[in-house]
Amino acid sequence: MFQGLNFPPLDLPPECEEIRQEIRAFLAEEKARGNAGNIEAMARYTPEYSQRLGQAGFIGLTWPKQYGGHERTALERYVVTEEMLSAGAPTGCHWIADRQSGPLLLKYGTEEQRQKILPGIAAGELYFCIGMSEPNSGSDLAGAQTRATKTDGGWLLNGTKLWTSGAHVCHYMVALVRTSPLDPENRHAGFSQMLIDLSSDGIEINPVINLSGEHHFNEEVFTDCFVPDDCVIGEIGDGWNQVMSELGYERSGPERFLSTFQLFAELVEAVGDNPTDHEAQVIGRLSSQLITLRQMSLSVAGMLGEAKVPVAESAIVKDLGTNYCKLVPEFSRTIIDTMPSQKSADLYAAKMASAILTVPSLTIQGGTREILRGMIARSLGMR
Repeated sequence: MFQGLNFPPLDLPPECEEIRQEIRAFLAEEKARGNAGNIEAMARYTPEYSQRLGQAGFIGLTWPKQYGGHERTALERYVVTEEMLSAGAPTGCHWIADRQSGPLLLKYGTEEQRQKILPGIAAGELYFCIGMSEPNSGSDLAGAQTRATKTDGGWLLNGTKLWTSGAHVCHYMVALVRTSPLDPENRHAGFSQMLIDLSSDGIEINPVINLSGEHHFNEEVFTDCFVPDDCVIGEIGDGWNQVMSELGYERSGPERFLSTFQLFAELVEAVGDNPTDHEAQVIGRLSSQLITLRQMSLSVAGMLGEAKVPVAESAIVKDLGTNYCKLVPEFSRTIIDTMPSQKSADLYAAKMASAILTVPSLTIQGGTREILRGMIARSLGMR
């Protein structure tokens, strides 16, 4: 049955422009410290930056004040996010915790979990990673096999998580684990989510070095890792529904189309005020796609702010956005050909190199293109 897609138009209210000026002033000071201009800023880990951001009141923006939040709107948070990303600020330490782990605990966590965890996130001092993907399941999340077995006072965790961004710098992981055997008739049943203290015994964190030689991804091996009962998030067996709600935050944000924005900005700067027809066409095409993606992403942000679960719409933003990020270096090279080098003194050449090495992974993070398009097709009644 055709259900359709819904991207309600949305205009930012005046308070969003006010906070835009606030975060721009903060970012100008950070730029003077050298904290700006990064390709894929979510992979840059600078604890001091995250702590200053928290002290300035820009983390946990929508959360209740009793948990260290600031009770501002989802759209105000969206503005702060796009300003940080467009500036290339190093958001990696607090990124996951602010974007989805905190909201997950607000929605499904116990009061004890909220009081223990959320103020530290809002202060920019507690960092989270996501334990979803596994060696033999990839984006087929329903195939995850990491298992939690009940024991006295808690659970024993055994298995492996892979491609975990930032696990080597994080304090906690939210892990999707099996708490009951696989049911072939319902592969989504039997999952639960758990809050894992990464300093616990029974956890081995191994680095996965990417093409650019950077340590961003990790593998985590759990061997009889004890997880107390009070670290279960939500209801046992309801993990699949919870994680689907969580992925709406991961897939639809401006990071999905701003990951190569720094290169685009350098391209526009290099072309200058008198572009040729071809230069104008390329910049115009990239600009129009960027504007459209931003409107779609804003629409999803508005829906999330109303506690809706726009699964298909989030998947579309993620799929189109990461494809756009690939187009930026491809189209840019038709205007200015250069020898890409991360060590180059030429900013355009350096950012071109970073973009080329970064974009292959973007279509994998948050679900592969094949998985996302399957979800979209299902929403449209095509499968």
